[in-house]
Amino acid sequence: MAARIEHLVTSGQFTLDGGTWDVDNNVWIVGDDHEVVVIDAAHDADAILRAIGDRRLTAIICTHAHNDHIDAAPELADRTGATIWLHPADLPLWKQTHPDRDPDAHLADGQVIEAAGADLKVLHTPGHAPGAVCLYDPGLGTVFTGDTLFHGGPGATGRSYSHFPTIIDSIRDRLLTLPPETTVRTGHGDSTTIGAEAAHLEEWIARGH
Repeated sequence: MAARIEHLVTSGQFTLDGGTWDVDNNVWIVGDDHEVVVIDAAHDADAILRAIGDRRLTAIICTHAHNDHIDAAPELADRTGATIWLHPADLPLWKQTHPDRDPDAHLADGQVIEAAGADLKVLHTPGHAPGAVCLYDPGLGTVFTGDTLFHGGPGATGRSYSHFPTIIDSIRDRLLTLPPETTVRTGHGDSTTIGAEAAHLEEWIARGH
C-alpha cells in the first residue's frame, strides 16, 4: 500500500529570546493504514493521537527544535513508544524546552527514514536553526521543509541560533535543486512548490532578511 500524507493544524505558542507569540503549526502524518510517522509534534499530543487512530507510530521527526515544533514530542513518544529524531546541532534549542529529556536518535544528512512505503531523505538545511532539516520523498513528490522554506520565502532569521546567509545557501543548494513540481509542505501556513519559490530567490537576497 502506498504511503499517503495527512495534515493536522495545532495551535499553541512559540517562545524564544524572551518573547512569546501565538502560532498555528502544521503537523504532517505520513504512512498507510497500519503504520505512520509524525513530522513535528506540535502543541497537542491528544489531537495528534486522534489523527493517528489505531495505527502504529514508529517515529517523531523534528524538523528543528523551536519549542512550537517539539513541545508535544515527549508525551507523544511516551504514549506510543515512537522514536524522537532530531539533528544534534539543535540540541541546545531542544534543551530550552525539554531540559530533562533527550531525543532518542540523531538525524544525519543523507539518512533515509522509511515509513510504510515512504522514504524520507534527510536534508540538513541550517539557517532558521543550526540543526534544521527538510525531508524529501521523490516518490511522493514532496519535501517537508519545517520553517526553512515557506510559501513566499525563507523562514525567519532574526532571532538566536539563526542566520540569513546560511538559510539562503541551504535553500539554493539543497531545496531549489529539487524538481520544480515538488510540493513544499511547510511548518506553518499554505503549501507551495519548489518552482513557485525558485523564481523569487533573487528578491529574497535583495531584501536581506
